[in-house]
Amino acid sequence: MSAIISRTESFCSRFGLRVPILLAPMAGTCPPSLSIAVSSAGGLGAGGVLMMQPDEILTWANEVRAASNGAFQLNVWIPDPPPQRDPAHEARVREFLAQWGPAVPPEAGNATLPDFAAQCEAMLTAGPRIVSSIMGLYPPDYVAKLKARGIAWFATASTVAEARAAEAAGADVIVAQGAEAGGHRGAFTAADAERRLVGLFALLPAVVDAVRVPVVATGGIADARGIAAALVLGASAVQIGTGFLRCPEAKIHPAWADALAQTAPEDTVVSRVFSGRPGRAIVTDYVRAATADSAPPPAPYPVQRGLTTAMRAQGQKAGDVHRMQAWAGQSAALASAEPAAALVQRLWDEARAIVG
Repeated sequence: MSAIISRTESFCSRFGLRVPILLAPMAGTCPPSLSIAVSSAGGLGAGGVLMMQPDEILTWANEVRAASNGAFQLNVWIPDPPPQRDPAHEARVREFLAQWGPAVPPEAGNATLPDFAAQCEAMLTAGPRIVSSIMGLYPPDYVAKLKARGIAWFATASTVAEARAAEAAGADVIVAQGAEAGGHRGAFTAADAERRLVGLFALLPAVVDAVRVPVVATGGIADARGIAAALVLGASAVQIGTGFLRCPEAKIHPAWADALAQTAPEDTVVSRVFSGRPGRAIVTDYVRAATADSAPPPAPYPVQRGLTTAMRAQGQKAGDVHRMQAWAGQSAALASAEPAAALVQRLWDEARAIVG
């Protein structure tokens, strides 16, 4: 048995998996059906609970646990400080957004998020094998609660410094997120998310060398070649997000799914134009206009998210991808439209044949 396969099998044994493929915990695009399919195939399901209330977190976890092998992670963002509001600037953003959807009332910027502490308690109650973090680190008292319940902590890191900080804080596994990843960047501070865009295959071996805990690779992995390359560079498993979005169990809008199939790596960009937090999406007409020099800079998170809600909802209803929040990693075109369970098995069979 090769050292690579031995490493992946050790990881799988530790976390109750048959296949070292993890579903990325994408907030809003991880319905139970997708996690059930991935975990039933031997991988790890995932729930991004950012916008879920505590009762919704428990309902999601119970549904996935009842219909699968029960292996899943729950993930939430570490909150940013409260945003600095600027009504005059928000008015300019609202005027710009009115060109792309309904008129945006001033109160749209008052968007609030579910209570972080209540979400954390709900995740403890749900009792998954794994709770993961992004955009920072859990406070020490919560880490202690996780460990007391035997729940592993997977900490997302986008730099070597973040990985070292996460290990020092007690993380059991580091999820090394390359800049190729779709959706929101996992940097601990929003400014770093745009300034420190480190590609996965530079980040991954550096993180593997810097920490003693296992490392999961994520960002731009959507086929067996990417999986094999990540494992050769020292990863114990891989995490895939965009690569699962075209699966029927993901239930995303067909217009978004079709656009992914046509998206070249250079057709995505990191910007703050949807939520106020940097994330990688398809360069649609809205993204192109909103990132132009003539457009007002986005409001901070989550104000911008509130301001763009009406536009995004109208785009979804109309099937207009140019007004949707069409997140996409740089390997989007490699995503397959096959059932998720079949995809997990095929990817691992092909990757294992490559690494030997």
